[in-house]
Amino acid sequence: MTEQTRMIDVSDKPVTNRAALAKGRVVMQPATLDMLRNDKLPKGGALTVAQVAGITAAKSTSQLIPMCHPLLLDEVKIEFEFGDGWVDITAQVKCAGKTGAEMEAMTAVSVAALTIYDMCKAVEKGIRIENIRLLKKSGGKSGEVVLE
Repeated sequence: MTEQTRMIDVSDKPVTNRAALAKGRVVMQPATLDMLRNDKLPKGGALTVAQVAGITAAKSTSQLIPMCHPLLLDEVKIEFEFGDGWVDITAQVKCAGKTGAEMEAMTAVSVAALTIYDMCKAVEKGIRIENIRLLKKSGGKSGEVVLE
């Protein structure tokens, strides 16, 4: 007998406030990072485009990940932190729902990172996307879970 593939039934779960925080890193040469920070890339302002792409991706997660339930998101926030040869992307997602927003937060980080890669690749071929992960989630039966 083969296992059935299906979305999980959440119809009996209560609606609770949910939040998720995810992070990832894009590693590049300092010169490329300087161009990114100062809007000097050939394709233009990559950070603004990456924010919009991350927000759009969070809202589209159920269309990209087949077994994810669609969520009505209340907030998606994308922030950047710069270091020596890297930029960290943090996504915070909030909603009221029957299932968590972890996938939406990690999808937002992933697509924001891919957008930065796309907008920087003309000036550097060795860019790396690293360590996309969930940092924290809250809501639902498990309450608050801090992973990092």
